[in-house]
Amino acid sequence: MSARTGVTILGSTGSIGVSTLDVLQRHADRFRVVALTADRDVEGLLRQCLTHEPSVAVMADPQAARRLQDRLLALGRPIEVLAGVAGLERVAAAGETDYVMAAIVGAAGLLPTLAAARAGKRVLLANKEALVMAGPLFVAAVREGGAELLPIDSEHNAIFQCLPAGLSAGEGIVRSGVRRILLTGSGGPFRLTPLERLPEATPDQACAHPNWRMGRKISVDSATMMNKGLEVIEACWLFGATPEQIEVVVHPQSVVHSMVEYRDGSVLAQLGNPDMRVPIAHALAWPQRLDSGAGFVDFARLAALEFQAPDFGRFPCLRLAFAALKAGGTAPAILNAANEVAVRAFLERRIRFTAIAAVVEHVLERVCHHPAGTLARILEDDALARDVAGEWIAARPSEA
Repeated sequence: MSARTGVTILGSTGSIGVSTLDVLQRHADRFRVVALTADRDVEGLLRQCLTHEPSVAVMADPQAARRLQDRLLALGRPIEVLAGVAGLERVAAAGETDYVMAAIVGAAGLLPTLAAARAGKRVLLANKEALVMAGPLFVAAVREGGAELLPIDSEHNAIFQCLPAGLSAGEGIVRSGVRRILLTGSGGPFRLTPLERLPEATPDQACAHPNWRMGRKISVDSATMMNKGLEVIEACWLFGATPEQIEVVVHPQSVVHSMVEYRDGSVLAQLGNPDMRVPIAHALAWPQRLDSGAGFVDFARLAALEFQAPDFGRFPCLRLAFAALKAGGTAPAILNAANEVAVRAFLERRIRFTAIAAVVEHVLERVCHHPAGTLARILEDDALARDVAGEWIAARPSEA
């Protein structure tokens, strides 16, 4: 039997990480788990270590790493435990790792994902922030490191499947006869909620996505459609598209995951049940196919497939994302940083749901963006945006 492919999962206790482990376990003859990482979820990572027996486990939080190491030693499991960003970067670039699932949520995933790209790994990109924050640097790292970049977001994976084979990261789509990319989104749980009721929306309501099971931060982003805005920015870097070549379409059923329209009038779409194991399995096996464990679409039971234009009045975060994309430079990193701070405050019930967009807009107006030429510049503007967002929230307790 040939050697199994070594896989490292950055963010293994999150929803994408759990789904990835499910697919890997179905094909244990083909893949082996090299390293698993988490932020502070000691119990979750401990359970995964006992089940999947990685060589290395990493916790971003050093205190959590010490607790995990104590638990593993007490159980007689010789698994190396690392901590912090340095540990994440080390396992992302490790020699025994072939594929890296980049599933850390938010800006925290940027540095280890860059490390994987520079080391020439097959990067299964679920961390959209790596491209949102540092698109030109990340695409350059992929090229210079000889890495393979395969998108995991269901929308970008769908687009990848509908584009001609061999189109590399950052390569322009025009030469392939593409007229536009149609990026679909469900509209989230508040698509039909009266606007006057949105200020009273609770975190639990915002996280009750009608179709997908996701983490709380991404669920809130879906409710505001900021998630779709970040995906537009990501798509520009992944596929060498301009903002004008990407159109967002609200598709409540989440069956058509995205579409590519060609200049001859043809439209190619990728369809499937809303199950992240489908794009995960696709990226793990590409260019082949393997069983994902997901169910199949029963077209006879589909009542209808609806498509609508997004309402920017209902979803101001989507408008702000397009504005940041057109501004360029570090503006998308500023947008993302402000949104992360605002979403955390909302989940902690410190601001209202409708204040998320207000925070982001305020930060975009206050923080000057710069050319995104260096990682230091990007991280500096990211930090400043977080400070300004925090100050806005602290100064307005009435928004809670």
